[in-house]
Amino acid sequence: MTSKVDEALGYEQARDELIEVVRRLEAGGTTLEESLALWERGEELAKVCRRWLDGARARLDAALAEEEEAEDGADGE
Repeated sequence: MTSKVDEALGYEQARDELIEVVRRLEAGGTTLEESLALWERGEELAKVCRRWLDGARARLDAALAEEEEAEDGADGE
């Protein structure tokens, strides 16, 4: 479940934090518990990024559909 704080994160903020989480995991040197906590945080951040990207895709698709409808309407006149 995503927290209210995560929902308020912008795409760039979530992406940057996710990059830092991955960097820390790849660097190693953390305990198993710390690694698990980082992994879980990374999963939450990835969900936030995915929601932003899905929303952006939906907006693009809607704009393209509107443009196509407008073109089709103009061609029919």
